[in-house]
Amino acid sequence: MLVIDSVSKTFNPGTVNEKKALDKVSLTLEDGDFAAIVGSNGAGKSTLFHAITGNFYVDEGRIVLGGEDITYCREHVRSRVIGHLFQDPLKGTAPHMTIEENMALAYLRASTKKHAYFSRISAKEKKKFREQLSLLDMGLEDRMKQPVGLLSGGQRQALTLLMATMVTPRILLLDEHTAALDPATADKVLALTKKIIAERHITCLMVTHNMHQALSLGNRTLMMDGGRIVFHVSGEERRKLTVDDLLKQFKVCAGKRLDNDRILLSR
Repeated sequence: MLVIDSVSKTFNPGTVNEKKALDKVSLTLEDGDFAAIVGSNGAGKSTLFHAITGNFYVDEGRIVLGGEDITYCREHVRSRVIGHLFQDPLKGTAPHMTIEENMALAYLRASTKKHAYFSRISAKEKKKFREQLSLLDMGLEDRMKQPVGLLSGGQRQALTLLMATMVTPRILLLDEHTAALDPATADKVLALTKKIIAERHITCLMVTHNMHQALSLGNRTLMMDGGRIVFHVSGEERRKLTVDDLLKQFKVCAGKRLDNDRILLSR
């Protein structure tokens, strides 16, 4: 489903602020793979996501999604087939538009029609929106005419997840999408995430600072450092690993200890 082949990206080249954010990163995800990525701040995790979504063009390498080379596709074109959730619940929705209007935009975004954004949403489609909202078990199906800005952070993040998967994406990118939520809400959104991914058989990449999640969610675990994937594990080998084992592997592969407080506290 996803092939990242020797992708590199340097910001501010030739200046004192030069930063090699991605260094010949290669990764292949099969259809239905769910990979968790862990690493310190500045390791290149979010930068990798932005390379996939087209936030910038990479300097070297190529990105293939669903058999299509998207290396130089524009960001808005990629957004039709890529779902992306951010750590900030305020991103991903338009606060002054209603829940129904936000869902309509997400639904039409993935349409292949030439003038999709100018289309009208039918009563049948509105009914579908209501049915999907009811699955969140947050009462949002009865608040479809209310502005999204009135929702709590957890409600907005759950709505954003629903919008990102309303039309099944080729890949779903989760960039610490529960980190800004309180523990109870985070658990609820995470459970909803696992349910949707499993039911829709969605290929997924998830950035997390929680070491237990990195080993328990999905079927693959990646560790990044200095813009490189320094460790990658799956299958039976992954099932046998403990959090301490993962930290030891990072030290061996990266040549240094993992020094991120948030990650270490999650042990």
